[in-house]
Amino acid sequence: MPTPLSPHNPRIELVRDLRTPKVRRERGRFVFEGPTLLAEATGSGLRIEELYGTEVALAAHAELVAGLEAAGTPVFAVAERTLARLSDVETPPGLIAVAAQPAGDTATILERAGPVLLLAGINDPGNAGTLLRSAEAFGAAGVLFGRGGVDPFAPKVIRAAMGSLFRLPVAAVTPEELLEAAQRAGRPVVAATLDGEPLSTARLPENAILAIGNERHGVSGFLARWDRAVRIEQASATESLNAAVAGSILLYAMSLRR
Repeated sequence: MPTPLSPHNPRIELVRDLRTPKVRRERGRFVFEGPTLLAEATGSGLRIEELYGTEVALAAHAELVAGLEAAGTPVFAVAERTLARLSDVETPPGLIAVAAQPAGDTATILERAGPVLLLAGINDPGNAGTLLRSAEAFGAAGVLFGRGGVDPFAPKVIRAAMGSLFRLPVAAVTPEELLEAAQRAGRPVVAATLDGEPLSTARLPENAILAIGNERHGVSGFLARWDRAVRIEQASATESLNAAVAGSILLYAMSLRR
């Protein structure tokens, strides 16, 4: 049975504070919203530490809520106005979950089979979430988020990833850490650039770290050097591809050649 909470309960502000990257890092926790992501999380084995919802939403998803309560997750009922204060979206879906950030370690990710995706200075959460989905779909070993870019546990990233963040290992890394770890693991860094080898003829290593940069500064805005570069051929009249599109094409191409 959900426990009712008043708008002034201290738990409310603790959850609200998790909307900021600094607090998420300090506490090692993050929040996400809605029954779809909640089902993805539980199906992926992610332990939900707390669940907050309006009476209407909790009743509408009673079976999912009952399963969480049976597993020991505290469930709290809050007023719609209170939940709106916690939500990151204009129209809150009525359920907000708190979970521990999965432990992510660069060295462990590099030990896994398959290519690794590096988000080299990507700041757009929609692009980051889409790339997470593509990385999972095309068999990447994990995703490394360049420090100074978007936070992997930002609400918009989680929504765009549509559950992939719950299943694919991620870690944050500096440029120096990345290059040192790549050398230790024997993995070449392959950057997506406008002047790289044509993708149609390039033979990309199966264990490559594929670096995708943001659309303004490219990979060079994050990394000082890399081992190889690749480009996606396109009609000369078009602008450069969106980072999420380019990364997805490269991941797909690599999956075909494995």
